[in-house]
Amino acid sequence: MPAGGQRTSEPIYGFDLKRDALFIPMRDGTRLMADLYLPQGPGPWPVLLERTPYDKENSVELKVQSPPFFASRGYAVVIQDTRGRFKSEGDFYPFIDDGWGEKKDGYDTVEWIAAQAWCNGRVGTMGGSYSGHTQHSLAPTRPPHLSCQFIREQAGDPRKGVTYRGGAFELSLMLGWAAVVNNQHLGKRVPEEQAVRARGVIAKALTELEKWFKWLPLKSMPLFREPGLGDWYYDYLDHPTDGPYWESWNVEHHYSEFAAPVYHMAAWYDLYTQPMIDNYMGVVSRAKSEHVRKNQKLIIGPWVHGTLPVSQSKVGEFDFGPEAALDHNQMRLPWFDHWLKDIDTGVMEEPAVRFFTMGVNRWQTAESWPPAGIEPVDLYFHGGTSGSAKSLNDGRLRLDAPKQNDGADRYEYDPAHPVETHGGAIVDYSGKLWGPRDQRPVEARCLTYTSAPLEHDLDVTGQVSATLFAMSSAPDTDWVVRLTDVSPDGVSRSVLDGILRARFRDSQTYPTLLTPNQVYPFVVDLWSTSNVFLAGHRIRVTVTSSNFPRWDRNLNTGGPFGTEAVGQIAFNTVFRDQSRPSHITLPTRGGKPRLTETRPSR
Repeated sequence: MPAGGQRTSEPIYGFDLKRDALFIPMRDGTRLMADLYLPQGPGPWPVLLERTPYDKENSVELKVQSPPFFASRGYAVVIQDTRGRFKSEGDFYPFIDDGWGEKKDGYDTVEWIAAQAWCNGRVGTMGGSYSGHTQHSLAPTRPPHLSCQFIREQAGDPRKGVTYRGGAFELSLMLGWAAVVNNQHLGKRVPEEQAVRARGVIAKALTELEKWFKWLPLKSMPLFREPGLGDWYYDYLDHPTDGPYWESWNVEHHYSEFAAPVYHMAAWYDLYTQPMIDNYMGVVSRAKSEHVRKNQKLIIGPWVHGTLPVSQSKVGEFDFGPEAALDHNQMRLPWFDHWLKDIDTGVMEEPAVRFFTMGVNRWQTAESWPPAGIEPVDLYFHGGTSGSAKSLNDGRLRLDAPKQNDGADRYEYDPAHPVETHGGAIVDYSGKLWGPRDQRPVEARCLTYTSAPLEHDLDVTGQVSATLFAMSSAPDTDWVVRLTDVSPDGVSRSVLDGILRARFRDSQTYPTLLTPNQVYPFVVDLWSTSNVFLAGHRIRVTVTSSNFPRWDRNLNTGGPFGTEAVGQIAFNTVFRDQSRPSHITLPTRGGKPRLTETRPSR
């Protein structure tokens, strides 16, 4: 029996594998609990570690059968409760104790494991989402026995990639996540009488999140005000701008300290898509040595957030075909075998980047990201009608820039009646469908600009942005832009979307309000994709000012964030003329699109 542990043998998630309970000491004396799953035989073995806040006995790695899969292939597996969660001692504050701060829980855990008799001195890490964060934060601390990592779906910058996007608060994610995290383990943090009361409130709230999403002012929402609960949720609301608060766990500023090979895993319909790509590119360009820089891998699939969707071809309302579904454990095995067992699996001879291209529904490879041969192509907003959309304007999207100086489209945005979230790259605890959905139900309340049918396939692979020349009657408002793939039967499949809060148009650190009715250029980052718009399909861009409850509503007042209960209507105008040519920029491969300008009737 390992030191500091006790052996149990009850089946977990349908597999009968003996496990040892470990008490792993941190440098401040706090003990973090972990479960150890050992292979048959005398050992020692390389170890795979997941650090999770979601209960070591209910881990995603357990749900995908990682312990029996890897134990049967000669790996010991350790799954640990992070500080303050479930059976681990200490206090929980998200992200703060896992990296390079005063407490270095990840570093201490890896080095303790490496010193045990059942470990051969090589430790790899695995997991995603929050367990992806624990790996990202661990990497810059450079524990000597960390041999490799496989990181799924997490952001390096906790503000830019988790809490805010384009300056807008990720409301459905953060409020829903805070409710789930607090509900999981209330009894650990507060007296039992208080926990019973709070548990009842939060358990009920989880069944009626739609009501809580609508609460105003944001900062007065009382759900986590019980002592000992999610104080950090209000801290996030108190720090809407980039700055020192976020620095203590911003991995993007520490890429130069990475010293281990990393396999980065992203998904096209995950809310961490671009942050994961940025992590890969940041480590490739800035890691501590050429050896580390050259030994990074990136895979991007057509999935939503999570491990289980990796094995499914149907995502949201659409099926991307049999190639889309992969076995998560089989995918990781060659990586771990190479770095932890010195087995020549061929994984390092493969191209550095593997990505799934939707539309044609097949995997492609590249030596770098973005792939070579990308040509940016601008498609411009025009007036007239495309004959294909039931929207506020049914505008056209064309290759040629506008020639006139009087084109504009105006709409009303009322924060009391926002355009609702309808799928997309989200994690929504209220039960809404994640992933791609037909956007026609919400397009009726938006501006749309749609191309003529494509004469040939158009490969769009890379980062997409939209440039809006626009004005608002209000001192602040939001610009939400969506890219969709419109099939001949009219279905408008969401590909990408993005948001920009107008006050953050120039800086995420120093926001400035608008002068009402003055025209500004707004660049909205839609992040990255790989999608072939097939011949006969159309390209559509949608413009509106809300995507609620994914992102909080802009109240259009220009007042301090999160403190107001009443908003005002904004009259927003998008220009599409010669001197103010609003457009979308697509990263294309294979040349400019060829459009059939004949327009069928509705």
